[in-house]
Amino acid sequence: MKRFYGRVGVPTLLGGVALGLVAGLVLGAATSARSRDADISYRKLRVFSQVFNYVENNYVASVDQEQLVYGAIKGLLSTLDPHTAFLPPSVYQKLKQDTTGEFGGLGIELGLKDGWLTIIAPVADSPAAKAGLKAGDRIVAVEGTSSEGMKIEDAVALLRGAPGTKVTITVVRDSWDGPREVLLVRQRLHLNPIDHRMLEPGYGYVRIKSFQERTERNLRQALDDLTRQARLAGRESLAGLVLDLRDNPGGLVEEAVKVADLFLTGGDIVTTEGRNQRNVDRQSAHLRGTQPGYPLIALVNEGSASASEILAGALQDRRRAVVMGTTTFGKGSVQTIIELEDGSGLKLTVARYFTPNGRSIQEGGIEPDIRIEQPAEEEQLDVRIDGSLRERDLPGHLEAPGGRAADSRPAVAEGDPQLRTALEYLKAAEVFVHGSGPVRDVSRR
Repeated sequence: MKRFYGRVGVPTLLGGVALGLVAGLVLGAATSARSRDADISYRKLRVFSQVFNYVENNYVASVDQEQLVYGAIKGLLSTLDPHTAFLPPSVYQKLKQDTTGEFGGLGIELGLKDGWLTIIAPVADSPAAKAGLKAGDRIVAVEGTSSEGMKIEDAVALLRGAPGTKVTITVVRDSWDGPREVLLVRQRLHLNPIDHRMLEPGYGYVRIKSFQERTERNLRQALDDLTRQARLAGRESLAGLVLDLRDNPGGLVEEAVKVADLFLTGGDIVTTEGRNQRNVDRQSAHLRGTQPGYPLIALVNEGSASASEILAGALQDRRRAVVMGTTTFGKGSVQTIIELEDGSGLKLTVARYFTPNGRSIQEGGIEPDIRIEQPAEEEQLDVRIDGSLRERDLPGHLEAPGGRAADSRPAVAEGDPQLRTALEYLKAAEVFVHGSGPVRDVSRR
């Protein structure tokens, strides 16, 4: 019996040596490429060091080293996306205050559009909101200084200050004839991220103003309160809920995930993908603590951004809610905040996020299932939810005995066609689920 160890072994060994040589060449080439890249980086850093020294020693006036370094960092980051930014210590401290819901300032969420500071959304009950500022307004000057090309963190530093101090901004709105100066008084803002009320017996309304540390906890409390009110009206649970995400600028993504988890029984909520599709992370819903499956409508508009888009996209893809309104802002990137050793911060875009169906929100935003435009403020009419004229609308009509109107309509839905339509859809959904025909009484069970 012949053995072939020698014949088989020699080529196998040579093949192994050959493969090793090839692998070594590839590894060597990769190492060499990294070395070349490192050499280029070091040479550029030497150029930066030369410029820094020349400026420090020869500039016509004395310079602040810290300002030079901070300016260099800002210049570096300005070549990246608009959400990546360097935050000096004072700005970084204010950012941390924002996420806790307590801060001093004007209550404006800012973005950049065509090189101009643009209001994404005013914070409810803030000086900005009380002054009538709206999403889409452009701030073209702060205290007479043009804001063209101004970085957001620089604008924040100018707009914020001690409570009680004043700042004048120049605002442009498309419907105005020209720029207007608006005087605002800074105040300490204690942001409650949740508003809630009953639209009609059994039909709840919750507005999420932003996603901060207490959003999910406060939402649970609001839903518990609405459920108690529904039970007092003779229902086991809510007949339907309007979740208002309009003008919600976003905030903490983890809070948006927790809110989505309240309404979803399982499956993905959002997926984030880092550089070259690395560091893929999926956040999923859990059955425990999920709200009953009552009809749900999510209202969105162009001021709904970031974390609010994650929530709307998850509810839409999982077919848990009807999304209604107008196309959202379209911010589909994730930022992480890195605290640096001198108390400053680096806000760095590290990933993109995707809805459960794999849709990217970036640029395109969330398209509503039902598109409803909101008329301009001056065009909104005080009309009833069902558009009809009733006895109580007639001049001099008799009041109900004891002031108990049989079917009083909260003013929250008047002059708001998006909210009125949402309520009508919720009521129609209950008719189809629990009975047919307009004569069925669905207000009591």
